[in-house]
Amino acid sequence: MENPSNSTGSNFPPREDIALDMLERYTGMAPDEYASHIILTNFDEYIAGFLKLTGAEIKSGSAMDSATAKDIDCSIIKFGMGSPNAALIVDLVASIGPEALLFLGLTGGLKKELQVGDFILPIAAIRDEGASIHYMPTRVPALPAFKIQKFVSQVIVERGWHYHSGVVHTTDYRFWEYDDDFRAKLKEERALCIDMECATLFVSAFKRKVPLGALLLVSDIPRTIEGIKTKSRAHRVFSDFRDRHLDVGIETMKDIATRGEELREWEW
Repeated sequence: MENPSNSTGSNFPPREDIALDMLERYTGMAPDEYASHIILTNFDEYIAGFLKLTGAEIKSGSAMDSATAKDIDCSIIKFGMGSPNAALIVDLVASIGPEALLFLGLTGGLKKELQVGDFILPIAAIRDEGASIHYMPTRVPALPAFKIQKFVSQVIVERGWHYHSGVVHTTDYRFWEYDDDFRAKLKEERALCIDMECATLFVSAFKRKVPLGALLLVSDIPRTIEGIKTKSRAHRVFSDFRDRHLDVGIETMKDIATRGEELREWEW
């Protein structure tokens, strides 16, 4: 007799129905309240900044927070941290068919020329985490949607600011800073920075057919003990650079909405 726990037969409700129900339950916002353009973030401070810049109202669910600024057709979701949460939020928001997703994340800089507060526009991510394998084979590269990255870069340049572009190493290994073998591997790869979500977001979005880009902010330089992020250093990053990061993200989404450009770059 077949084990019901391993069955996906006719007794199961449609996947999309469960995803829609879970989206509202986890984020506190009904599917029809979401805008077509959604910013993804890890931190409460970015939700607070979004409310300050747009006047939107926060909604809190069982696990995440969200808000929508209807006048600019932009929503934001704070989904938490790490690759499992990154995969989950893409699965959930894919059920409402957004026009574009943009991840505003923090990252650790790995190169000497990087400073706290620098922008990094990733062109690819190294898949050194455990979630993306459930979406695509390891031979599939983790890439953002190029057209969204183009919009982001244009906004930064128009502001008169600078950004770096390169590869981000995504890992689910915390306290890697104390592992000499891991540090040696990072040096060999020549990755520009390290984070915990990008590769998962890129691969799961590709799987779910949702255009997703990312703009990272260097929040620490973990190559040295002095550069490791602490509570006080994190507070300074939010107070000094959060609004600029959010400004680029919001303006990017406004530009995409205004121009109405097709962002899906692949044939299915």
